[in-house]
Amino acid sequence: MRFSIVVGAALALCVVGTGTFLLLTAPDPMPEETWANLGEPDLANGERVFSEGGCVSCHAAPGAPEGEKLVLSGGMALKSPFGTFHVPNISPDETAGIGGWSLAEFGNAMKRGVGREGEHLYPSFPYASYARMTPSDVNDLFAYIRTLPKSANVAPPHDLPFPFNVRLALGGWKFLYLNDAPRVVLADADDRLKRGQYLVEGPGHCGECHTPRDELGGLKTAEWLAGAPNPEGQGRIPNITPGEKGLRAWSEGDIVTYLETGFTPDYDSVGGSMVEVQKNMAKLPAEDREAIAAYLKAIPAH
Repeated sequence: MRFSIVVGAALALCVVGTGTFLLLTAPDPMPEETWANLGEPDLANGERVFSEGGCVSCHAAPGAPEGEKLVLSGGMALKSPFGTFHVPNISPDETAGIGGWSLAEFGNAMKRGVGREGEHLYPSFPYASYARMTPSDVNDLFAYIRTLPKSANVAPPHDLPFPFNVRLALGGWKFLYLNDAPRVVLADADDRLKRGQYLVEGPGHCGECHTPRDELGGLKTAEWLAGAPNPEGQGRIPNITPGEKGLRAWSEGDIVTYLETGFTPDYDSVGGSMVEVQKNMAKLPAEDREAIAAYLKAIPAH
């Protein structure tokens, strides 16, 4: 009798614990009013946000020539320790892309990692950074993407082994790592520094590559932008803090020139995956590159 009571109590605790976990980690879309009354989207700003986020770097077809990079057909394979993720089509095609999506559906994917069917999205899509974007910028970006060419390409499904193919577990990952708090605290930040922080930590999602990750794939924010192993498995993504191993010898002007032209202070040129990033940065207004430079010189050194 006593054994039965103990077993029953243990089972009850398991049920309660499982229910609590599922409640705390369920997909959490934003309130509908977040996307209401944002006004007519600003397409010029949407194009600017598109460049800030470097959307073509992942969502254009692999190897697409310059004239076809605005066709966001997806298909790129992103290798990781957890398996291979295949980048989806986000062109305005109504079937293969996001042409049939509402602003709320797009916004929830961007800021909460929630798919159109209410499912958790994998953080290979950097919503953990996009969570810091303003609803207004998301609205403008969505409107701009809808002006781009359509593609009927359907990307293959992700190739992930168990247990990483279980989306339910992503709720726990979000519980640990998804928030919209600043990555670093900057004292006495002026408007330019605040703008740089927004660009780097939000749409620019620089930390997704330049910050090391723990065993669960979460960013080690105590080592913010301190460099990390290349997720593709070759080489290392550099330290871009103002520390000795990073950009200590670079002035703000050097950083601005690099983002605009691709040339370093010692006349080397940008390489690797940063080539596409730099091309996107070159399309931004000068004040955005200056804001990014100011931020990178103000963050903690590593």
